[in-house]
Amino acid sequence: ISPTAGQMPRLLGLAQASKHFRQDKALHAYAHLSDRGNEVAFGTIGDASTSEGPFWEAMNAAGVLQVPLAMSVWDDGWGISVSKDHQTTKGSISALMAGFQKEEGTNGIRLYTVKAWDYAALNKVYEEAVARCREEHVPCLIHVEEVTQPQGHSTSGSHERYKNTVTDWIRDKDGNPVEEVPLLEWYKVYDCNVKFREWILGFAPGGEPIATEEELDAIEKQAVADVKAAQKAAWKTFQDEIKGEVLEVVELLGVAGCPELAEELGKAMDPGRKDILSAARRGVVQARQAGRDASDLEAWVERSLEANADRYGSHLYSQSAKSCMHVAEVPVEYADDAPEVDGRIIIRDNFKALFEREPLLLTFGEDTGKIGDVNQGMEGMQAQFGELRVSDTGIRENSIIGQGIGLALRGLRPVAEIQYLDYLLYGLQPLSDDLATVQWRTKGGQKAPLIVRTRGHRLEGVWHSGSPMGMILHSLRGVVVCVPRNMQQASGMYNTLLQSDDPALVIECLNGYRSKELMPANLGEFTVPIGIPEVVREGSDLTLVSYGSTFTICLRAAERLEELGIDVELIDARTLLPFDREHRIVESLQKTNRLLVVDEDVPGGASAYILQQVLETQGGYRFLDATPGTLTAKAHRPAYGTDGDYFSKPSVEDVVEKVMAVVAE
Repeated sequence: ISPTAGQMPRLLGLAQASKHFRQDKALHAYAHLSDRGNEVAFGTIGDASTSEGPFWEAMNAAGVLQVPLAMSVWDDGWGISVSKDHQTTKGSISALMAGFQKEEGTNGIRLYTVKAWDYAALNKVYEEAVARCREEHVPCLIHVEEVTQPQGHSTSGSHERYKNTVTDWIRDKDGNPVEEVPLLEWYKVYDCNVKFREWILGFAPGGEPIATEEELDAIEKQAVADVKAAQKAAWKTFQDEIKGEVLEVVELLGVAGCPELAEELGKAMDPGRKDILSAARRGVVQARQAGRDASDLEAWVERSLEANADRYGSHLYSQSAKSCMHVAEVPVEYADDAPEVDGRIIIRDNFKALFEREPLLLTFGEDTGKIGDVNQGMEGMQAQFGELRVSDTGIRENSIIGQGIGLALRGLRPVAEIQYLDYLLYGLQPLSDDLATVQWRTKGGQKAPLIVRTRGHRLEGVWHSGSPMGMILHSLRGVVVCVPRNMQQASGMYNTLLQSDDPALVIECLNGYRSKELMPANLGEFTVPIGIPEVVREGSDLTLVSYGSTFTICLRAAERLEELGIDVELIDARTLLPFDREHRIVESLQKTNRLLVVDEDVPGGASAYILQQVLETQGGYRFLDATPGTLTAKAHRPAYGTDGDYFSKPSVEDVVEKVMAVVAE
């Protein structure tokens, strides 16, 4: 991915998968996923990007976990126009990382340095580094120095602007400085291709050089010809399809009586699909305005829009048979004498059932292992299933997400725990830039069905009670977002998601672990449908939509409202991405004609998204007899303490009064 150091988080997981496949003997049968953990994850990064936090977080974690990650740092001394004396302490990433160096009896990273133009030395260093990385599962970092940059960072501007006053030294074979020259001249002398050519001409193991000047000239000439031919062929393949569409639309524009548009498109230089479709759509409008038939042109526009939607916008979510939206619903079952237990017990025992059935399943996070997470939802799991499958991590949300992405790409089924929803901010970049886009940017070719488990919404405190759902919804399109109201619902969602190939975020209710619930009889088996709200309480006066922790508030409010003669239909959204695929909320509106959405995000956050979905996307505005409303938390962070919670987030009284106001209207 393009964001600098954005490749680092997933590299950790890609490497960790090899360790997992090697150490878990039960997985040796999965030869289609791994050769018993002998794979090395190769990573590359420019020296300037090593200043990014994800680099340090991932490398530190790699040293702690001892995973086979071979990291190359290409050091040209620059980050576009910023030299490395502004980037890196001591001006050297390998010198700076000296404290990471693995020593006898310690964990750590093996560090190597080598010149980019020294072909023989590169071979030697990489052969040793990768072999030890593969065999011993010790990460390594190879600092490749003196990389040349013939064209600068991009072709949008010459690097002469900021390098023309910089110099460097030509050195003899022993490394002694001989002549100081301008940096751009130094690039020409130490260009890797130039130096490689010198090495070939000077290499004569049997007394005879392995190639002559003439042979190398011929190879270089042929390489240039091959590249130009490939470029020409690729451009022709692309243009032939475009030209065919141009001819078709020019003809259709003529039939529709739009000769000017036809001529404009026909004379366009290197038109793209945008130009063709734009001309066709303008032609449809012109023909309609003039009262002419444009049905053929309209049909072409529809076909083009459909084809380009597939070309540029498909596979945001899984379109395979394993999509979470295809998992059959299995109702929860209860024994006649089902006991009431803390919600955490349901989550814990449901995960036990899943771990017993699925050998590829593993979980990790801050305090997830030894103590079974801070809310005891994994209590006793490490003792039962081992440290390899249920493990602790450091405080490093960015690389926890990265571990999950890499492990999932390798075929494992990771559940990565982020301790509190407020901390998701640290892991948002890999979630948004990487995980959410994997299926879309590969057109379904790659899958990373990571499940991120976290907990949030109301508790008491500024930094542990957040519900930033709007932020999540707007940054994680491509990830399923589940917002269960209790632990039975959360368990059913995990059961569904582990049968699918979609990535997901499940936000458990922070105040629900000690709430009493009936213990299900079919743990690990019952499922909750994704994208289907549940009508929990039927009513006729107003449709009340909520999710997560505020759902319980709304349930209590509905009971009070019943005493006041107001009959509320209460709907649990259950998932926000995807949202209400069967338009059940609109079905409710046809009966109640009033709508109120309640959550504890900031004003204009997830509640506004829900309104847009119900009123605009689903056409719910047609059935309203009163202004639709939202009831949210205040714009500030949740204040501390019970009183702070009451005055920061919706209360039962707030819901009752808001409903009464909507009904009165």
